[in-house]
Amino acid sequence: MSQGRGSAVFATTIMLSLVVLFHFEVAESASYVVGGSGGWTFNVSGWPNGKKFKAGDTLVFNYKSGIHNVVAVNKGGYQGCTTPRGAKVYKTGKDQIKLVKGQNFFICNLPGHCQSGMKIAITAM
Repeated sequence: MSQGRGSAVFATTIMLSLVVLFHFEVAESASYVVGGSGGWTFNVSGWPNGKKFKAGDTLVFNYKSGIHNVVAVNKGGYQGCTTPRGAKVYKTGKDQIKLVKGQNFFICNLPGHCQSGMKIAITAM
């Protein structure tokens, strides 16, 4: 019987440890409004400069739906202002996208928008 109690105590300890670790991971993530008060618009490509991003941080893209969009692209899509096949297109005007570790690229793929600086590249640690 004491062996069963020991297992229960061990399992409870492990569960509490996981809850605490998860809490700290969530608590450390930050939320950023892309473009600041101006939102997701033209000439925002320099907006990430000087900011330190981490995997799990959330980017909030605020814009008028129907006038702009947000497309998660690869490096080639970012550099060439093209939308790779299968790329995720966001259109709500209040899109929230969680950063993954490494490079993250976003563009507006409406004609001429990306070429006018409506794109950002972010490296998340």
